[in-house]
Amino acid sequence: MPSPAALCVFLLLAAARAEDPYRFYTWNVTFGDVYPLGVKQQGILINGQFPGPQIDAVTNDNIVINVFNNLPAPFLLSWQGIQQRRSSWQDGVYGTNCPIPPGGNFTYNMQFKDQIGSYYYFPSLAFHKAAGGYGGIRVLSRPRIPVPFDPPAGDFTILAGDWFKLNHTDLKGILDSGNDLPFPDGLLINGHGSNGNRFTVDQGKTYRFRVSNVGISTSVNIRIQGHSLLLVEVEGSHTMQNTYSSLDVHLGQSYSFLVTTDQPPQDYTIVVSTRFTNPVLTNTAMLHYSNSNGVPAALPPPPGPTIEIDWSLNQARSIRWNLTASGPRPNPQGSYHYGQVNTTRTMRLANSRVTINGKLRYAVNSVSFVPADTPLKVADFYNIQGVFTPGSMPDALSGGPAYLQTAVMASNMRDYVEVVFENAEGSVQSWHIDGYAFWVVGMDGGQWTPASRQNYNLRDAIARYTLQVYPSAWTAIYMPLDNVGMWNVRSESWGRQYLGQQFYLRVYSPANSWRDENPIPKNALLCGRASGRRTRPL
Repeated sequence: MPSPAALCVFLLLAAARAEDPYRFYTWNVTFGDVYPLGVKQQGILINGQFPGPQIDAVTNDNIVINVFNNLPAPFLLSWQGIQQRRSSWQDGVYGTNCPIPPGGNFTYNMQFKDQIGSYYYFPSLAFHKAAGGYGGIRVLSRPRIPVPFDPPAGDFTILAGDWFKLNHTDLKGILDSGNDLPFPDGLLINGHGSNGNRFTVDQGKTYRFRVSNVGISTSVNIRIQGHSLLLVEVEGSHTMQNTYSSLDVHLGQSYSFLVTTDQPPQDYTIVVSTRFTNPVLTNTAMLHYSNSNGVPAALPPPPGPTIEIDWSLNQARSIRWNLTASGPRPNPQGSYHYGQVNTTRTMRLANSRVTINGKLRYAVNSVSFVPADTPLKVADFYNIQGVFTPGSMPDALSGGPAYLQTAVMASNMRDYVEVVFENAEGSVQSWHIDGYAFWVVGMDGGQWTPASRQNYNLRDAIARYTLQVYPSAWTAIYMPLDNVGMWNVRSESWGRQYLGQQFYLRVYSPANSWRDENPIPKNALLCGRASGRRTRPL
């Protein structure tokens, strides 16, 4: 029988082996000259790179990133689609985190808990997103978890989005003056203009492409000359493997598809173009067969859809959850029967363009969000009164004039909610919810009514973190509130978000237990009315 000391050592070693791996990064954030559209601009670089470094990880990895802010302005990074389970402290938006001051640093300590798939990060404060500072996140399945397709010969990331020749400070000034953003000047693919990227492939193999729309204004469509796109994953969910000639990727969304290089050995054009715009902006890259000797394909560049709403709506409805595929865990994705759970609450969220105090604003249920002087999560933790009021975001549009408010919707842990996004405007809306994935159970034109539920997909709707709402239409989701914290619900049209089309969802647990939520990080930055307080002892 082992001695107590030997048993203690054995248990410590076993615990060490059982702990999920750590990956450490040090990032220096600076301004630098960039020329993506041939014009010198002030871009945000991370370790001198534009776009920033890619994060490669595996399910449940612990990611530790020490961010040094060398900008002359406060700075934060947020992690699109990373759920930050039990820890909205790491979310990196102003409602949860005090900014990293100029010359300061902050270490994000995140776990990619029970997640796989394609994500990205971006700067969340001011209008920094229009200056770059974004990068890809790739989360692979653990080795023993089956994946519903063979390992690809390569794995490429495409960060596509609209771009402006004006510096981000000028764009922010336009919004601050009460005006809307101008039309973008172009599209970027991985920080470059047309023909600035080449993806080299071998003939006869299959490759994975992960595409994220990191822009601030427009939906895009992607297609590859002479090749089909086999969709396999959307924002952390394995999909039914449907084949498409092109895919719409709305603001903030991420898709991944497989491309089989089964064509003659030539160079083929990858095309990204804007959707629902006039004029249509286009950018191209090259799919280079390694044995092509630089011979361009004799085919015409693939045309794409332009303003067709129904085409996009039908494509969105065709994207379904793969019920038999394993997700981040061994059990099939479809083992959670989301459609058989009774909802406990319905929220109806209507976006609108409004004028308040003579200036352009955007609103949700007539409430246009204004930031508080203290991050909401920090104020909530220290019980600082007067920063926000839970319940100040209504569940539905009630009429009356629009108004300014630090809007927070109150909710409870373990509620199971139906959220209906209603868009009476003439442009496509894109919405993101931090901290969660949700099932997109329905979308259609016209006015939502309770009878619309009869056409919900309650079996294999896709689970994702960013949704689109078409003009004069609605989109409905089901979402279990199983992640305590303060979570940003926002428009991914960054001008609309900046001018108030956002709010925070406070998911509350009366247990006040570390089982439900991690304690405030010891290194948390404190500001506003929380300045001078301590994070330890609790």
